[in-house]
This record gives sequence, structure tokens and C-alpha cells, in this order.
Amino acid sequence: MEEFKNKFNGAVGKYRLNGLSITSLNMKDSSEQDTGAFKYLFNDKLRLVGTLNSDQKVQEVRLYETGDISEPTGGIFLTAIATLILTTNNEYTYNDAQDVIQDIGILDRDVSQSNFDGTTVRNGYEYRFSVQDHDHSTFEITVAK
Repeated sequence: MEEFKNKFNGAVGKYRLNGLSITSLNMKDSSEQDTGAFKYLFNDKLRLVGTLNSDQKVQEVRLYETGDISEPTGGIFLTAIATLILTTNNEYTYNDAQDVIQDIGILDRDVSQSNFDGTTVRNGYEYRFSVQDHDHSTFEITVAK
């Protein structure tokens, strides 16, 4: 978990992604044996949630954004998505992260803002962005099955 936080903050610093640093991850108790979860609130509309496997390695991580999806995000949500992609792929550049976002289809002009679900798989990870309803968007990275 500490390694994840350090990688995330390293990407924030390297690419000057201001306003996204993680100060400390809060552990949540999990009912599942030998697993854990963590969360972090960036602001009142953006939060990060992750789960750990029995080896205490990050198994999956999700970003949740709440608020009116027709309103512009100010870029912080997309920046946080790019940062998470960089965190999971040490060898990726910011351009690689943008390619993943493009592959998911988030940036396509004809995307429905109220009903979207896009996925791509790269380097053993599944990247998925979805809009559940008019107020909730989720970006998740999981180990591809």
C-alpha cells in the first residue's frame, strides 16, 4: 500500500499533476479473510478505493466521481485516471496513459455522457470507465482475467 502511494505521488511529481498527491491512505477493515482495502478522498467529489490480496499487493483500484456529469470536471478526474494508469505501469509515459484513455473511448465525440461503459486490456490489466447514472462515474483497474 505504501509502495502504491509512493508510485502514485511519483507520477504526480514527475508530470506536475498538481492537487492530486495522496497524503495517507486509510485502511478499511474487510470481511474477507486476509485481504484489506484502502481509500482516499481527494475532494468532496473524487475518491480512490483499492483492495489488497492476501499478499498485501494491490489487486484492484477504483476512482469514483460524483456530481452532474454534464458539468466539466476541470480535468482533475481525467488527470487522476492518467495518474492511476501511470502508477500501474512503471514503463508507461504520459502519452501511453493518454493512449489507454483513448482506447477506452472516453474522449470520443459521440460518447453518451449518461450511459457509457468502455474497457481496454493492456499489459495484464483491464481498464474500465463507466457512468452508472447521471451523478456517478467510475474508473477501475483490475488484473485482467
